Amino acid sequence: MTSSIPVQPVVMAGGSGTRLWPLSRAGYPKQFLVLSGNQSLFQQSVLRLQSLAGADITLTPPLVVGNEEHRFLVLEQLRELRCEPAAVLLEPLGRNTAPALTLAALQALEDGADPVLVVTPADQTVTDAAAFTTAVQQAVRRAADGSIVILGITPDRPETGYGYIRTDGEAVAQFVEKPDAATAQRYLEAGGYYWNSGMFVLRASSWMKALERFRPDIAAATRAAFAERQIDQRFVRPGREQFAAVPSESVDYAVMERCPGSGIGLCMVPLAAGWNDLGAWDAVWQVADKDAQGNAVVGDALLEGSRNTLVHATSRLVGVVGLEDVVVVETPDAVLVSRRDRSQDVKKIVSRLDGQQRDEHTAHRKVHRPWGWYDSIDAGARFQVKRIMVKPGASLSLQMHHHRAEHWIVVSGTAEVSCGDKVMLLTENQSTYIPLGEKHRLRNPGRLPLELIEVQSGSYLGEDDIVRFEDTYGRS
Repeated sequence: MTSSIPVQPVVMAGGSGTRLWPLSRAGYPKQFLVLSGNQSLFQQSVLRLQSLAGADITLTPPLVVGNEEHRFLVLEQLRELRCEPAAVLLEPLGRNTAPALTLAALQALEDGADPVLVVTPADQTVTDAAAFTTAVQQAVRRAADGSIVILGITPDRPETGYGYIRTDGEAVAQFVEKPDAATAQRYLEAGGYYWNSGMFVLRASSWMKALERFRPDIAAATRAAFAERQIDQRFVRPGREQFAAVPSESVDYAVMERCPGSGIGLCMVPLAAGWNDLGAWDAVWQVADKDAQGNAVVGDALLEGSRNTLVHATSRLVGVVGLEDVVVVETPDAVLVSRRDRSQDVKKIVSRLDGQQRDEHTAHRKVHRPWGWYDSIDAGARFQVKRIMVKPGASLSLQMHHHRAEHWIVVSGTAEVSCGDKVMLLTENQSTYIPLGEKHRLRNPGRLPLELIEVQSGSYLGEDDIVRFEDTYGRS
């Protein structure tokens, strides 16, 4: 009887998704957004990998590699799926996908096992789940013998936004950079060319062996960072100083593109499963449900005389008249209007926002926190108004502010307020005042969400005017 193949799902959840601005931002990037279906792209990735178990394949809980800033988003979205991860590896700073995969491989090898890693980005969508499962299970069986396997997407159009893989039978012969339109058309007509999905299937030891051959500097530096790791329940944090010394490189450049002709077994399994990496708003339009005029609408929008247009409204009514092949994305603090065929250039707007040190590329007006969220609904000289929601049983840190006082008015639920030496319970329509410089804490002791309005007043109202004394979530 054939022994079962141990498989370790690995979800790469880093990245900022700048080309899907203004919906995707550094503090809440696209992998955690619901862009198709009822789950976020990250959740869809986790669920797809859970379907891989078979008679000869044994699945372990997923490893997630992500950003320190997004750790509570990861845990909350996994909790919604009732999925307990094997570990969440937190990169202290971005070093691209090769070091991220190396962290996962080192973690997978920790207990002496050598599982097959099924590595997928967290920001892709697949419409044919059965075809995905069949292809990945085939890749797992190939990778069990030590081969490195890439999932290549069967192209259905001359796409210029993806890198390509040229194959010779099942073997990968060459990686090709993003082509121009004429070259992409030639690839489509010639056959034997596939889109590079960024999904890899390989044993943990196979990755480390290839990396140590082609990029020993990345292997050694990542090992050093992993050796200095700190473990906090499911969170695994590599040494920050050591990880900062790791060269930044992608999986493709570090290893995959060096494999053809090297003697390392690199093969490709074709995947025809309605795959899309949702890399820009045009890709979101392609996978969206459309009306008879080719328009895709999310939210409250009215279209008149428009064709092949995407409208995504989040907070108000959007009217569109006489537009064709256009993207309109509305959020409470920013609006994007772009030609669909120029949607890749949205990242240039994000770059300009960054250069001007504006906040609209990093955070939404509504900011998620491990305890709930706050929405900055109004601001002016020396005042700011926020709507705050605290989850049942959750609490903010014990803190104080040097430059602002706060008024809290409970809208719904029950608030336990600590202010100095006093502790009080407030319910609907009751309020309290937090003087400048006073230690205070807000907690929801109830079973329902707590909502309140906070009015801040003072000479400086930035989020960095918080001195934390105690915090449930380990924030400094």
